[in-house]
Amino acid sequence: MSAGENWSPRSQAARALGWIDQRTGAVTPSIQPSSTFLRDSDNQFRSGYSYARDNNPTYDQAEALLCELEGGAAAMLFASGMAAAGAVFLNLRPGDHVLAPRVMYWGLRKWLMEFATPWGLQVDLVEMGDLAAIAAAVRPGQTRLIWLETPANPLWGISDIAAIAKLAHAAGALVAVDSTVATPVLCQPLNLGADIVMHSATKYLNGHSDMVAGALITARKDDFWQGLADIRHDGGAILGAFEAWLLLRGMRTLYPRVEVACRNALAVAQHFEGHGEVAQVLYPGLPSAPDHALAARQMRGGFGGMLSLRLKGGERHAVAAAAKVKLWSRATSLGGVESLIEHRASIEGPGTPVPADLLRLSCGIEAAEDLISDLETALRSA
Repeated sequence: MSAGENWSPRSQAARALGWIDQRTGAVTPSIQPSSTFLRDSDNQFRSGYSYARDNNPTYDQAEALLCELEGGAAAMLFASGMAAAGAVFLNLRPGDHVLAPRVMYWGLRKWLMEFATPWGLQVDLVEMGDLAAIAAAVRPGQTRLIWLETPANPLWGISDIAAIAKLAHAAGALVAVDSTVATPVLCQPLNLGADIVMHSATKYLNGHSDMVAGALITARKDDFWQGLADIRHDGGAILGAFEAWLLLRGMRTLYPRVEVACRNALAVAQHFEGHGEVAQVLYPGLPSAPDHALAARQMRGGFGGMLSLRLKGGERHAVAAAAKVKLWSRATSLGGVESLIEHRASIEGPGTPVPADLLRLSCGIEAAEDLISDLETALRSA
């Protein structure tokens, strides 16, 4: 295999680091589906591979590319984004205190409240856009982790990674960032002081809605990182070889896909800001957004492909409008080439902080004018 030197991240992604199969000369990465690997005659594993629950050659290229794109020291694939995120919290100890966002991916928030808290973690949900509130919630010597999600699903608020990392480290805590929506195309949290980056690789990294995966990238290969590796191994939250191959295939087009999604999201946001049927557009790329200045400083090349619309007609109008779309697909998820829409509050259920009048939009790579026209028609007919 070979690797490019001094290539831009965009080229590294497109060429999957330039690794070439030395036996065949294949430019497309191969899949190694074996669950077990041959020992040497003296019972050693000098190939570095022993059993698929430890590692698999198909992981190597995807993990190396993720590490390169995020500027990390190591990367690790998991069976899902939830498995990756959960591993970070399970690497703590009962009694440890953690801070997490009040507005965040609902599945992880639910897991923290229904599993991690009874298991023994002390979890406080705070407004991650309020540095004073974070500082007040930190317990020096007891707070072990601050978990961020930025932009935060589905209200798309921005957290100041650098400022929060400084505050956390002064208190002896780690910072982990769910950067699924930003992707390494738009933000590299490790370069801003974060210790761990998490991706639901199902979303933008894969980008084709045809597999489920998660990933962690670390700033340092330390004892905490080894603990995460042990959790993956012992818990068996591993990714299949075919899924790892699909992830690598998707990451090769990450940059152009994210760039188009960002342009489409900005076009949709600009069109519907001030629209007669729309009470509010939530998108950090709009100058009117409360976090726009921070987003512009922390992100580069765009503000993401996700936005939300709050409708003046309330919940009934939002649900009816989602039912009328033709080009947008009514489905949960984000980051694929197809544009998705959903009434988020009804998905999350009781206790959600999501307003009932909100529609969450994931912009794909269709023509922006078609996406806008389809939403216009749906809003009018609803």
